[in-house]
Amino acid sequence: MEVFLTLADELHFGRTAERLRLSQAAVSQTLKKLERRVGAPLFERTSRRVLPTPVGKQLHDDLAPAWAAVERAESDAIAMARGVAGTLTIGFLGASQGEHTPRAIAAFRAAHPGTEVRMREVHLGDPFGPLRDGTVDLLLTRLPVAEPDLTVGPVVLSESQMLAVPAGHPFARRPSVRMDDLSRDTTFAARGPAPSYWWDAQIPPVTPSGHPVRRDQGAETLQEMMTLVASGAGIAPVPRSVCCAFSYSAVTYVPIEDAPPSDVALVWRTATETARTRAFLDATLETLRTTGGPATS
Repeated sequence: MEVFLTLADELHFGRTAERLRLSQAAVSQTLKKLERRVGAPLFERTSRRVLPTPVGKQLHDDLAPAWAAVERAESDAIAMARGVAGTLTIGFLGASQGEHTPRAIAAFRAAHPGTEVRMREVHLGDPFGPLRDGTVDLLLTRLPVAEPDLTVGPVVLSESQMLAVPAGHPFARRPSVRMDDLSRDTTFAARGPAPSYWWDAQIPPVTPSGHPVRRDQGAETLQEMMTLVASGAGIAPVPRSVCCAFSYSAVTYVPIEDAPPSDVALVWRTATETARTRAFLDATLETLRTTGGPATS
């Protein structure tokens, strides 16, 4: 059946043999056996062309969808045996998905149609908790991540940073600011079990020149932080993607000239790595390879 369907697609014995990695003699012999079984020629064969007979066309039309179903069933069985089939839940922090993640998800779904992909937002106050309690299988989160039980995978997004300020703030009238300007107003502390080093990387405790940065009012989610900024409670450095995800008339975003880029990477629990997580990692790496690396903004 596979030889017949491939020949009906290629209409050439040589290309059919090459595609199936068989000899042309094997293709001819297999086709003759099928024709004897059917009791009629399936192709008109001349020195110049190969065309299906009416019987061959009817057989192709009936057989092609059934054969596709057989192949899908086989693929699903292989996926289940390898542990790929099931549900893959991907956590993301704020607007950290980037433009490559949807492409990787599409590639993963195409390769593993038996696996359902779900997305779940995680929060600033506890960026790694959902990964550790099994709520998510993979996490798209801001770096750095220096946890002994977690594996850090490829960077999928690298962004410049902006300073979110109230619309009436003096900084809102400036074309740009510098990291030292953080010491001139209040920023926000974490409310939750986020590691201190991780929060310090998002909102540093001191400026490059050594001036302390005041951190007041705890923020557990990005939504809370942006609401605090909008209300005039303080300012906050944020990745550029936040500007699109949280567009408030009461908030102005100003470029930070000397801020390091904010990188997002895939992270997972080392001890619970599965075939599903490896398969999604492969899809992500292939997407990065074909697109030239992490998305930037």
